[in-house]
Amino acid sequence: MKPTASRPPSSARLAALLRPAGFALAATLLLAACSKPAEPAAPKVAASNYAAVARGRVDIEGGMLALTMPREGVLASVAVHEGETVKQGQLLAALDTRPAQLATDSAQAQLEQAQAQLKLLDIKQAAAKLRAQRLASAAAAGAGDGQSADDAREASNQLDAEHDADQASVDMAAQKLAEAKYELAQHSLRAPFDALVVHVAAQPGASVSPGAGPLFTLLPNKPRIVRAELNESFVTAVQAGMRAEVVANDDAENGHWNAHVLRVGQVYGPATLENDPQVRANARTVECVLAFDQPEQQLRIGQRVIVRFLPDGKH
Repeated sequence: MKPTASRPPSSARLAALLRPAGFALAATLLLAACSKPAEPAAPKVAASNYAAVARGRVDIEGGMLALTMPREGVLASVAVHEGETVKQGQLLAALDTRPAQLATDSAQAQLEQAQAQLKLLDIKQAAAKLRAQRLASAAAAGAGDGQSADDAREASNQLDAEHDADQASVDMAAQKLAEAKYELAQHSLRAPFDALVVHVAAQPGASVSPGAGPLFTLLPNKPRIVRAELNESFVTAVQAGMRAEVVANDDAENGHWNAHVLRVGQVYGPATLENDPQVRANARTVECVLAFDQPEQQLRIGQRVIVRFLPDGKH
């Protein structure tokens, strides 16, 4: 008969059972300590330095300008290329202007003819008035025929009426010339102000029309602004004149600019600059427009920025 194996004491057996569990618990606590998130105090302290924070984008008043040809036709020339800077009134593109130019020349000739006829009538009118005055004076002195004086006065009045008619013809010819010149101008597209040519969708020989879409996209030479989207919880904290910091999304060292609030909108709208689709669908924002304290032409239109509104920041 084999001897029975002796069992360890109950306390030793319990310690042996709990030792693996203790190791597991210690490992769990250690992992929890390593993965513990950072204290949220820092963001709260940083956020308390500002009255509000909002997303924004760089823009200009009125936005970029898309231009089309005012008249239908075939492009005869395209005078600019993308990336060029144009001055106000500079030619961008032109249709074939020969028919419009011929109409302008014809209207100019008609005006000159009407003016020459009016000038000739002015000479006749002056002579008729002088003759009528002389005959009237002679008749009054008894040295002339009264009927001749009446006839001369009637002839002068008739020339006055003809003068009014010829003057109306001159005015009408001048109006036709103005219309012809206007139509000639509509065959050319010119820059409405100083701007940068951003996009060109035109080339000589292409058929164009006003409804065919823009041929040129211009970036006006105007100061940059920021359109920020204020969350509804920050609307009452921001007002016109408030100072703000505009920061590039990458928060680069050279990506900080000083600005001030121009106006705060009165209409709520959706959040278009929020990255989270759920937040974008549910958030309601008010547009806030800011101007830079110094001109910032290095910023690109459409560039996204963060706007930090400074408390008690009125100028």
